[in-house]
Parts: sequence; structure tokens; C-alpha cells
Amino acid sequence: MAVASSYIEAMRARGFALETIYLDLLAPTARRLGDFWLADLSDFTEVTVGLWRLQQILHQLSSAFTHDEECTLHGRRVLLIPVPGEQHTLGLFMVGEFFRRAGWDVWGEPPGARKGVMGILRTEWFDVVGLSAGCEACLESMASVISDIRQASRNKAIAVMVGGPLFIAHPEYVEVVGADATGADAKEAISQAERIAALRERPS
Repeated sequence: MAVASSYIEAMRARGFALETIYLDLLAPTARRLGDFWLADLSDFTEVTVGLWRLQQILHQLSSAFTHDEECTLHGRRVLLIPVPGEQHTLGLFMVGEFFRRAGWDVWGEPPGARKGVMGILRTEWFDVVGLSAGCEACLESMASVISDIRQASRNKAIAVMVGGPLFIAHPEYVEVVGADATGADAKEAISQAERIAALRERPS
């Protein structure tokens, strides 16, 4: 952990922006850990520990990242949740960092809290819901969750975005699960969310 933190601090000292470190170092490292797991080169425990360490690094960088650009709070809200069965939420955490820096109010729910999520959607207004999935086995469950989200949401024009390695490899799955958009990385996810939210502004 100390070695990784020192390496990142050295990168920052050399002038690398935190956004670059997030998108070009930490995110690809997380994907590589996932690849190792799928290829049986690392077991679940090794991958989980690796992702936990990456998340600890993100926590350490969080304050600096969210304040390295002047942001204006615009009142838009996003709810970020994993699909049932998804154990790793590092990607959602990173996406949440980008949303916060862009001025969004970010809400998150832990895995397995589907009933609670629907209750929140009935009482709170969200412009966007973001879901993450890493494997094809999650597709059917994700489609069901998205259907429930649209029925439960107080915002009947809510935008649903999906992300994770599965949608990077197969962007056509966005339509399969009934979502509105995906993003190849956290930066693109923000761009897509801003575009969709602008078309579906909350009524005054």
C-alpha cells in the first residue's frame, strides 16, 4: 500500500493530473485484476484485496480530486448502485468521484439493497441512476432491476445508465437491458449523463 501511494505521489510530483491517474492508471489496474480473476490467474481473495487497496488509494485522493477543479452545484442528483450479485464496487466509487467533481449530488446504496433502493426512488428525486455489472450472468437481473427502477421512480423520465467491463466489451447490451446509455470510462459517463439530464430537466 505504501509503495503504491509513493508511486502515485511521484507521478503527481512529475505533473500528472489526478484525472489522468484515475483514468489511465487506477481504472486499467482494476480491469486487469478482473481479467486475472476470469482467467483463473488470481483467486477471489487476491482480487478482492487488490481492489480494496485501490479503493483505499481513491479514498486518499478523494479530497484533492474533487477540489482540483472549481465546480458549481447544479442540483442534479445521481443514484449509483451495483446489480444484485455484483461484489466489486470500485468502478461505481470512481464514477461517483467524477459526478461529485462535476457538481452532482451523489447517492449510493450497498449491494443487496434492492427493496431499499426502490423505496428511495419513490421518495427522492433523481435525474440519473447508474448501475454496474461485470458479467453476462448479471444481464437478466439488471434488466429486471431497470424495469423496477422506471416503475418506482418519482421521476418518470429518469435516465438509467449502465457501466462496467461487460458494457465496455459489449455496448450493444445497453439496449438489451433497457438502459439509456453507457460510458467507456468515468469521464464519458459524466458527459452522457449531462447530455441526457439536459434533455430531461426536472420540472420547476
